[in-house]
Amino acid sequence: MFFVEPVKSFYALTELTLKATPLILIALGLSVCFRANLWNIGAEGQFILGAIFGGWVAMQAGPESNRVLMVGAVLLAGVLGGMVWAAVVALLRDRFNASEILVSLMLVYVADMVLSYLVYGPWKDPNGYNFPQTITFLDAARIPKLVSGFRMNIGVLIAMVSVVAFSVFMARTFTGFQLVVGGLAPDAARYAGFSSRKALWTALLISGGMAGLAGALDAATFDLPDAVRL
Repeated sequence: MFFVEPVKSFYALTELTLKATPLILIALGLSVCFRANLWNIGAEGQFILGAIFGGWVAMQAGPESNRVLMVGAVLLAGVLGGMVWAAVVALLRDRFNASEILVSLMLVYVADMVLSYLVYGPWKDPNGYNFPQTITFLDAARIPKLVSGFRMNIGVLIAMVSVVAFSVFMARTFTGFQLVVGGLAPDAARYAGFSSRKALWTALLISGGMAGLAGALDAATFDLPDAVRL
């Protein structure tokens, strides 16, 4: 069931991509934090905020909306939502030296409560038979599928491109080098003039943005709150 069923057919592989894509995106963002010696334990909360921000944009879609522009707006909103939630962690760590482990973890529960409030309250589908869910998003706000008849979508392509982009970023850019040095040898980083504050904000915002992107992708695939029940 665990090792054979997910890969024994093309359908199973396409369904596997739906589970793997958000995990890959979140892991890429977290890897930046961990290489910088920061411990973002709240990616789930940033995922939820990305789904909320992306879901709100998706609900604004109309019958005449351009699909390319709308999907792009949904994904950008998700990135913004994740970054906003991660910025709270960065701010408290930067200004008050609060533990990013505890703050990011506790914010997961806050994000879950915000989502519950929305789907039980102002965002509840009036025609949803009292189920706590949003309206069904229009096709213009849906992530395009790669293969007709299957749920696999362009999210898997975004994940693959992101893997390459993050590899280049961490191994071939000066900013990535600063993050790695700051995580491995903080004293050496300070001696070299690298800003620990810049590293803190950069790592957490990238991590939150990737988790938010994963949330927006799932929101535009499954609606809310199903996107956060994977």
